[in-house]
Amino acid sequence: MDENNFNKLALNETIQKVIHQLYFKHPTEIQRKAIPHILAGKSMIGESQTGSGKTHAYLLPLLNKMDETKAEVQVIITAPTRELSMQIFEEIKTITKLAKKEQIWTSRLIVGGLDRKRMIKQLEKTPQIVVGTPGRILDMVNEGVLSIYSATSFVIDEADLMLDLRFIDTIDELLVRSKKDVQILVFSATFPQQLQHFLKKYLQQPTHIKIQNGLSPESMKHRLVEKKHQDLAGKVMDISKAIQPYVALLFTNSKETADELGDILSAKGLNVGVLHGGLSSRERKRMVKAIHDLRYEYIVATDLASRGIDIKGASHVINVELPKEIEFYIHRVGRTARAGLEGTAISFFTEADIPLIDELEKKGITFIYSDIKNGEWIESNHYNKRERRKDLTTTLDREAWKRVKKPKKVKPGYKKRMKQQQERIKRQLKKESRQKRT
Repeated sequence: MDENNFNKLALNETIQKVIHQLYFKHPTEIQRKAIPHILAGKSMIGESQTGSGKTHAYLLPLLNKMDETKAEVQVIITAPTRELSMQIFEEIKTITKLAKKEQIWTSRLIVGGLDRKRMIKQLEKTPQIVVGTPGRILDMVNEGVLSIYSATSFVIDEADLMLDLRFIDTIDELLVRSKKDVQILVFSATFPQQLQHFLKKYLQQPTHIKIQNGLSPESMKHRLVEKKHQDLAGKVMDISKAIQPYVALLFTNSKETADELGDILSAKGLNVGVLHGGLSSRERKRMVKAIHDLRYEYIVATDLASRGIDIKGASHVINVELPKEIEFYIHRVGRTARAGLEGTAISFFTEADIPLIDELEKKGITFIYSDIKNGEWIESNHYNKRERRKDLTTTLDREAWKRVKKPKKVKPGYKKRMKQQQERIKRQLKKESRQKRT
C-alpha cells in the first residue's frame, strides 16, 4: 500500500475531489493514521504537534460519513476559543463549497460574541454539523433550541487547552447529553495527566495515535538572544532589521505588555496588529480578519492566540518573553514552519529563563545563541560556556593565590607585588589548561 497517497484511504469520490482542489498532495502522518479509524467509527486520541494537519485529519473522514438523508445533528466539534472555532467552521464551509454540497450539508457556528437571538433563530433549522465553544453550545442545549443526542461523532479539539481554560466540566455536561456509543475524537499536542483521568471516564481502551516528531520540525531554527539591559521594543527593532519577515508573531506573557509593545513598535514605524483575550468580541473579530487578510507584518499576541488562530505563512515567532512551561513554548513556535515550510523561533532570555532552556535542550531542541550586529546575525556564547569560563577564572584565581610567595617582612607596595605575581601565575595556569585540552 502506498502510504503517501490519499487515494488509498478509502475516502469517497466527492472528498477525493475536494482534496485535489485543496492541493493536498500527500496525507500527513496524523491524517494517514487517523482517517481509517475515524471512517470505521472508532473513538480515538490523536496526539500530534501543532501544524501537523490535525483539523483535516478529522474533518475529511467526518464529512465523508455524512448521511444526507437525515436532517439532524450528526457531528459536534468543540474548540476552546472563538477564533479556532471560526477557523474550523470556515474550513467546513470551504470543503462544503468544493464538494458542491451547499444545499445539502448544513452547519452552524455557535460561539460567544455572535447575536444570541439570531443564533437561536438560525437553530430553528437543525444543522447536521455544529462547531463552537463548549460553553455556548451547552447554553443552546439548555435553552432547548439544540439537541445533540442524535450526534454520532463528538470532537474535542485542542484538548489540553480545554483543560487549561477549565472547559472540561462543560465538555462533561455535553457528553452526558450525548449517546453512550457516540464516537469521541480527541486531538491535542500534549496530554497532561489530568486530561488522561477525564478521558478514561468516556474512552475504554481507545486507539491512541501518537506522532513522534520531536518538539519541533527540522525545518525550524531556534535562536536565543540575551535580553541584557535593552528594552523589549528596542530589541525587537534590532531583530526586525535582520529578519525581513513575511509574518512575524511576537509573544508576550500578558495583555498589558502586548498592548504596550504594540503601541511602541507602531510608533517606531512597524506594521503591527495586537491580539489577546482582553479585546472585545468586535475588536477580536476585526483583528482576526485583518490577520487572515495579511494586513500586518508583525502581530503581538498572548498565549491564547497561539492556540486559537492559524496564521498561514508565519515565517517567524519571537518570544519577547519566554513562557514558564515547555508546552507553551511548543505551541508558540508551532505557529511557524508549518506544512513543510521553513521557520525561525527567536527567544529573548534572561538568567531566570535558564531552567526552561535547559529542559528544552534536554528534550532535543538545539538553540543557536545569537545577537544582532549591524543588522545581521552573529553567534554569541552559550550561557554554559560563560558560566564555565567564570568558574574556571574563579578556580585559577584561588590556585594562583595559593602559589604566591608571601613576604617574610611586610614592606611598602607588597600588596601590589603579590597581585602582579598572582597574575603571572594565573597566566601560566591558563596556558597549561589550554595545552591539556589540546
